[in-house]
Amino acid sequence: MPIVLQESLRALFYAPFYVALAQDAYAAAGVEVRFVSAPRPGDAARGLFDGSVDVCWGGPMRVMETYKLVPNCDLVSFAEVVTRDPFLLVGRAPHPAFQLADLLGLRVATVGEVPTPWLCLQEDLRRAGIAPGRLDRVGDRTMAQNIAALHAAKVEVVQLFEPFVSSLVAENAAHVWYAAATRGPTSYTTFYTRRGLLTAQRDNLRRMVRAIHRTQLWVAGATAAQIADAIADYFPDVPTPIREAASARYQTLGIWSTTPVLPRQGYDRLLSSLVSGGFVAGTSFEVAVDNTLADEAITQA
Repeated sequence: MPIVLQESLRALFYAPFYVALAQDAYAAAGVEVRFVSAPRPGDAARGLFDGSVDVCWGGPMRVMETYKLVPNCDLVSFAEVVTRDPFLLVGRAPHPAFQLADLLGLRVATVGEVPTPWLCLQEDLRRAGIAPGRLDRVGDRTMAQNIAALHAAKVEVVQLFEPFVSSLVAENAAHVWYAAATRGPTSYTTFYTRRGLLTAQRDNLRRMVRAIHRTQLWVAGATAAQIADAIADYFPDVPTPIREAASARYQTLGIWSTTPVLPRQGYDRLLSSLVSGGFVAGTSFEVAVDNTLADEAITQA
């Protein structure tokens, strides 16, 4: 039986996962994987409980959220791939000396599709001594709607991920003000599953982690053009130059880890953001993370 692997949403910052699929990395590691997509990002974890999905990739945020809703659940993150926040703030005019305090007095549109980007940004604001509630913020619209608002001069700053950022920059319609990745490690995307599967399917999951680790090393040594080419089938509507620019930006920002080990520092930074934003009460690293397969993959590599 194949391992059913589910994405939470289609996003370019998940590039290493798509590279692994495109290059048949799992088959090369001796495990059969069937790839599916979640109906909605918020429903990603449900398939793990009804048995329709074996492994998800997505934010540890979903693991923490599930522990809040189902305290006795057994979800666990076991291989990190995106180790820094992939979201950026862009404005209509250049602002090379930008500081977070400069957002005060501006109309700011944050991501409405998923909660993590705003939760992490509001923690950045708190640590800069700025109460998040002071922002004139639009938080209930999609990124596409926010881009339209930026074009119409209805907002001054929008929070986006790639390839939206590189598309706007290429049009000279926006300029990068702030990359959230510069705050440092913030665990953003991992494999996660139920703890029982770590035992029942341990060999297959070990092979999956080995495959993603080999892919991580390939991505780290590849050019942006090679990454853009590898993921082309997953982003057919994104022009090649934009895929290349987006891949180059994410490489430069270091959002993709070279190791599947999920660091406590990155987990705790994400956790503090979710707690300060009132999204979760707190789930410890020991409960929500198991690095044993990742450690084995590195040793074997």
